[in-house]
Amino acid sequence: MKRIPMTVEGEKALREELAHLKGVERPRISAAIAEARELGDLKENAEYHAAREQQSFVEGRINEIEAKLSNAQVIDITTITKTGKVLFGTTIVLINLDDDREVTYKIVGDDEADIKVNKISVNSPIARALIGKEEGDVVVVNTPSGGVEYEIDEVQHI
Repeated sequence: MKRIPMTVEGEKALREELAHLKGVERPRISAAIAEARELGDLKENAEYHAAREQQSFVEGRINEIEAKLSNAQVIDITTITKTGKVLFGTTIVLINLDDDREVTYKIVGDDEADIKVNKISVNSPIARALIGKEEGDVVVVNTPSGGVEYEIDEVQHI
């Protein structure tokens, strides 16, 4: 099976979500199903059908998280020697050479990616262009509107 790269923080977040689903949501939904069964005819019982739908969603998410965790390749960037190269888990400060704007991204696994907090997937076009490059290198990232040149200003192992 394919290994799924994940940061330490990403693994922790998945484990917390799994614990919440198993320890809080699953018992709550089971209680809701039991309560709805007591109301009588299950064919026309909207509460019962809603609770079963929630149960299906939660069980599916539990299975998904467990599969990801069993195939996770957790990478702790703080244990890797600092070389100035862009690696999975590093935080990169880039300078857009067209307008001199500075932007910071952290390269993370697919499940952790959230552009709102500047976390980009290792499989994104910008991360693929950056991986293996060093501080001071200029990279061209292909976007729908054309290539954008960035200079790698700093690579942080945090």
